[in-house]
Amino acid sequence: MEPWPGHWTPLGATYDPEATNFALWAPEAEQVEVCLFDEDDTETRLVLPNRTFDIWHGSVPGVRAGQRYGFRVHGPWDPEKGHRFNPAKLLTDPYALAVDGALTAHAAIYGHVRPSLDTGGDHRVRDDRDSAPYVPKSVVVDVHPFDWRGDAPPRVPWAETVLYETHVRGFTMRHPDVPEELRGTYAGLAHPAAIEYLTSLGITTVELMPVHQYVSEPDFLHRGSLNYWGYNTLAFFAPHNAYSSSGTRGQQVDEFKAMVRALHQAGLEVILDVVYNHTAEQGDGGPTLSYRGIANEAYYHVDPADRSRYLDYTGTGNTFRVAHPAVLGLVMDSLRYWVSEMHVDGFRFDLASALARSMHDVDMLGSFMTVIGQDPVLREVKLIAEPWDVGPGGYQVGEFPHLWTEWNDRYRDSVRDHWRGAAAGVRDLAFRLSGSSDLYADDRRRPYASINYVTAHDGFTMRDLVSYDRKHNEANGEQNRDGTNDNRSWNHGIEGIAGDADEALRELRVRQIKNMLTTMLLSTGVPMLLSGDELGRTQRGNNNAYCQDNEISWIDWSLAADHPELLEHVRRLLRFRRAHPVVRQRRFFEGVPVVDGGRKDIAWFAPSGAEMTEAEWHDGALRTLGMYLNGEGIRSRGVRGEPILDESFLLYVHAGAEDVDVRLPGRFWARSYEVVLDTADAGADGRHRPAARVRLTGRSCLLLRVIDRPRDG
Repeated sequence: MEPWPGHWTPLGATYDPEATNFALWAPEAEQVEVCLFDEDDTETRLVLPNRTFDIWHGSVPGVRAGQRYGFRVHGPWDPEKGHRFNPAKLLTDPYALAVDGALTAHAAIYGHVRPSLDTGGDHRVRDDRDSAPYVPKSVVVDVHPFDWRGDAPPRVPWAETVLYETHVRGFTMRHPDVPEELRGTYAGLAHPAAIEYLTSLGITTVELMPVHQYVSEPDFLHRGSLNYWGYNTLAFFAPHNAYSSSGTRGQQVDEFKAMVRALHQAGLEVILDVVYNHTAEQGDGGPTLSYRGIANEAYYHVDPADRSRYLDYTGTGNTFRVAHPAVLGLVMDSLRYWVSEMHVDGFRFDLASALARSMHDVDMLGSFMTVIGQDPVLREVKLIAEPWDVGPGGYQVGEFPHLWTEWNDRYRDSVRDHWRGAAAGVRDLAFRLSGSSDLYADDRRRPYASINYVTAHDGFTMRDLVSYDRKHNEANGEQNRDGTNDNRSWNHGIEGIAGDADEALRELRVRQIKNMLTTMLLSTGVPMLLSGDELGRTQRGNNNAYCQDNEISWIDWSLAADHPELLEHVRRLLRFRRAHPVVRQRRFFEGVPVVDGGRKDIAWFAPSGAEMTEAEWHDGALRTLGMYLNGEGIRSRGVRGEPILDESFLLYVHAGAEDVDVRLPGRFWARSYEVVLDTADAGADGRHRPAARVRLTGRSCLLLRVIDRPRDG
């Protein structure tokens, strides 16, 4: 089976019925072997015969779709110079479209001497034990035409987007209406029962936690744990094989496509949480699985003072060197593949600041940001940054370019602090409610640059946020050292969900969840709901459930019966948001009348019924704020240039423990006010006159509709 010369492009394994072409970029290598594995794991090694532009290539006749393979790359072992070639280690193809198998915790997976997973070893001394029995294998995929059935992206405008962060496995593992054999899979998420729930909820966009092929860290496996979240990528083109119900020899590709097609048919977008900032190879003492053994110094930021070590801006041991042209090409090829071939609608970039680092500093004018902005495919999809990393200068909230939106942790912290009574007044909350103009307006960005969230996969669920003062991560096996201590949470007097046995405490906690959901879903910007918060999901105080592939992380669908008021509250809020463009602004408020003599586009009211004074804005003890949204003051226009008109609304957010009387704004602002929603009374209704006194229950939100809007005093 002598390889033919083949071609240097495209990279990876390109199937053809006559012969499959293999191509690997390895500029410093001295020889590259493609290794084929039969069903009993017998290995056949073939030397790739040609080298063009630093790419080793050859075409192997008779190789069929589903064939498992890997690479062995020969070259110098010289860690002090950044070289870690070791042909004893079978390497995953960086361009593999599918991966079969899982990682086994064995000392042979390391490229260096490590006698066991418990004791040390020297990462500068090469280990020559064969790793092939213990590592996943790349799979040759026949990229045949998929029947997309006329699939088209929903293209939901940013201003109308509602994100729903969820996990492919955790969403369906306990769903009673999803067949057991489909639970935890792409097909399970595509099941009509799952889709019906998502559409009935009212979200527009599903944001999936990582689905690129990942592996668990060997130390986790050794202690009987695993990586559940998936932020440990091995292959950037391959759908994670454990989420496939149909097979792992390429079938996972079609199953993923079918999932996207089903979600699109329901009008739902699909966004992927992607991890290009680091890989599963960890630090300089980590396993050799792919990139380290192919072109270590190109793929990773190495320490110029000691090239055997990595610069770690991610907290995982390594940082992917996206500024290198070939590595940037890999990332861009991967992103385009997921859009063009897999039909996804956008990406949330984990630790995105690390991707913008050229050499050491974060550079928003660097190659990654520039290429993304110029790419005709990627500039048309949704781009979300987690706008920080763990390195110096990595916190970049408000600094990403125009095409990007950002997870706004300032929003998260402000809302949490307000509702736990720890905020220094209401000034910061007003910025968050109105789109965070302090962060985004000066760069001429739009309000939807802010992804407004209170909870995410990383941290407490919303129920735990109101039930725990402290993290309880003992189940993770790290003596509760992992996870943040800065939760900005409040247990309301009793630690843990056991406190819900007290009916008054349970009612208060549910109201606080409603308060935070109301605040988020009525704020200008793009709301992101954590999957299960609408049901009252708990992780029992675990704020770092990365390794919990069990009931701690999976959605408990029986909660829908236990907390029906929460689910209905979210559905009601999302119906309201969808119906009213006044809470979906595409331009920042200006705080001035739209027409001479008219009302301001937004106005802020103190409990007295008067507009907030400068002194009140700086009153650290103030816990009550009224926000007036003028439906006739929407500054953006419709698609044909027509004015966008809506009703006007008045929202009160009151975080004080005691009930408070507020005076409603006077006749200039409304002829009367009608109750739309009260988090303290689900059945509240009625009307109030201008300047009337209205009692707000301690720790509650009140939303009022403006009736008979006047144009003058």
